[in-house]
This record gives sequence, structure tokens and C-alpha cells, in this order.
Amino acid sequence: MKKISLLLGILFIFICANAQFSVRLVVSSVATRAQDDIYVSGNFNGWNPKDEKYKLKVFGNGRKSVVINDLKAGIYAFKFTRGGFEKVETTNDGRDISDRILEVNADVSLDLTIAGWKDDYPDKPKRYSASPQVKIIDTAFRIPQLNRNRRVWVYLPKNYTQSSKTYPVIYMCDGQNLFNEQTAAFGEWGVDECLDSLQIQMGKEAIIIGIDHGGNKRMTEYNPFDNAQFGKGEGVAYTDFLVNNLKPYIDSKYRTKKGPDYTLIGGSSMGANISLYALLTHPNVFGGALLFSPAFEVCPELFQTAQNFNTSNMPKFYFYAGGKESNNMVPDMEKMVGILQVKNRVQIRKTINPLGQHKEASWRKEFSEAYRWIMKEE
Repeated sequence: MKKISLLLGILFIFICANAQFSVRLVVSSVATRAQDDIYVSGNFNGWNPKDEKYKLKVFGNGRKSVVINDLKAGIYAFKFTRGGFEKVETTNDGRDISDRILEVNADVSLDLTIAGWKDDYPDKPKRYSASPQVKIIDTAFRIPQLNRNRRVWVYLPKNYTQSSKTYPVIYMCDGQNLFNEQTAAFGEWGVDECLDSLQIQMGKEAIIIGIDHGGNKRMTEYNPFDNAQFGKGEGVAYTDFLVNNLKPYIDSKYRTKKGPDYTLIGGSSMGANISLYALLTHPNVFGGALLFSPAFEVCPELFQTAQNFNTSNMPKFYFYAGGKESNNMVPDMEKMVGILQVKNRVQIRKTINPLGQHKEASWRKEFSEAYRWIMKEE
């Protein structure tokens, strides 16, 4: 009898863990532009602001709704947009709002209102917040593999011009979010201010190269694999650009330490995906990766890439995830860490912040600790 009860208990847990639910979101009131198309964007669809599968449909009394099916139990974050984050919902006086949070453990129906839209309120001029150590290398650095141009930033240590030292280099994705409030749509990381102080405390200095993302090409440029939702992956070509175009240029222009032990790469979400791919496929170039909230659910093929990974070097992997991100964020990160931990000659640091969200503010808080760890043996 005890065995039967135990088996029933295990079966119940299995069913609950694998149950899928539906969420119905009803917008009953919109402050302005009620006739425009409205979309829901969240961690269940890669924060795509104009996903036709998540467009609200009109029904009685001017209300609009969308049904999201097959969600696993967990915590989800979302916002409403009118097709772009420049048209995301706000408070009734135009201030940014926090992500809407929804805990799913059964079918759910919510009645919601939208108080305002970002584009109804002209942005107040943002301050230029980059430190004097930050410069723009080029506003249109050529990416020949993709026939595109991109803005590239550089942060140099404070004593760079007064010294003859050579420095490690960290290449970072989403460059517009690293240094300057004016260019960071959702808040900057403050990498320059952090390092202005941290490098003095540690005596571990580095050059930071920030490469702007490709706007509506971000989801493909940062994905080495094709994706049914976002399109043909361009990450292989983008990685080739980093290795064969950008890095040689930086090494020729600045006093850099050139080996893999001194060449690191990092990013958040999709930027973490392409950073990990770059290290796994070019360990002779990159010797460490700062991986903030990697979005493995968008490119699960990275697990197989990691399975095949082998190197004679001693690469470093810094993994971070927040407990209030997508339902798969922490388990997927744990899975990747497990794959890499069994490899020979790897160093791994894993951090989980139970309150961390999928946003710049969380990554900004974590950057200092990530830098301390990955630079500790430089």
C-alpha cells in the first residue's frame, strides 16, 4: 500500500511539473490610440514587441484580448506594446512601469487596463553619462559578413595614455546599453563608472569594447541557428566578424594582450548566447565569457555545441540568472553548467539571484562581481 501511495505521489508531482495552462489577457480600457493594434510581449515569446501570434483581438464592448496557450507553471513577466518598445505601455503621466508579473499554476483570465503609451509623452532629454574614458571608435564600423555597419565603443583605463602597459580586452554585446544613459533605452549598465573605481581597488585593468546590437536584426545576429519565430540565424557570420575583423583592428589600434587568456566576451540574454557560442567555437581566441541571463530557450542547439566543446586551454565561464525571469531561465542555465562542468580544464562560476529580473538594472548590479571573478587570475 505504501508503494502504491508513493507511486501515486510521484505521478502527481510529475503531472503537476509537466502541466500546461492557458492565460487569457483582456484589455478593457486603453487611455489613447485604442484603435491601434496591441501586442503582448514577455519572457514567453523572447520579448518580441510585435509578435503576430500575440496580437490582441477585438471582441465585445471595444475590449481586446489574447489567449496564450501551453504555458508551464511558473512566473512570467510581460508588457503591452503597439508594435515596438518605443510604443510600450506607461503610467498615465508617461513614466516607465515595471514588468507585469503573472504567476501561473492554473488557467488564468485577467482583466487589465492600459494607462498610457510611451510615444504619447516626448522623452525628456537624457543626460550624457559616459565617463571621459569612453570614446566612439566608429559610428559605422563595417561588418562585411552581413553587409552592415555598426557603432563601436571603447573604454580605456584611466592611466592608459600615461602608461605603456598592455591590457586584456572584454568584447561586450549591446554596446549602446553599457556606458551612456542617452543611448540606453532601458537604463545603462554603468560599466565605465564601475571600472573607474573597481580597477583601482583590484589593480586589474581592462579595455572594454562595446558593439551596438543590430536593432531588428538583434535576434538573428545573436543566434547562430535558424529559428522558426525569428528567422535565419546570422550568429556564425557575426562571430566571424568579431574574430576576423573587429579583434584584429582593436589589436592593431590599442595596446592589447592578444592571447585567449586575455580576450574575453560577454553579454546578456541573446548577447549571452552569442558570447557563449563565440567561446565554444573559438577557444583559441576567447578565453572567458560573462554570461548574464542566457536565453537558451531561443537557441537550444547551444546545448549540443557545449557537448561537443573541447579545448586544451582553461576557459572561464561566469553564469548569472535571476529567479524572476522566464520559467526556463534557471533550469536551462543549470543544464548548461552541468554539461560544461564535466569537461576537463574549465572554470565556472554560477550565480542565481532569486529576485533578479530580465532587465539592465539586474545585470548592472551583477557586473561588478562578474568582473572581479573573471579578472581574479589575470
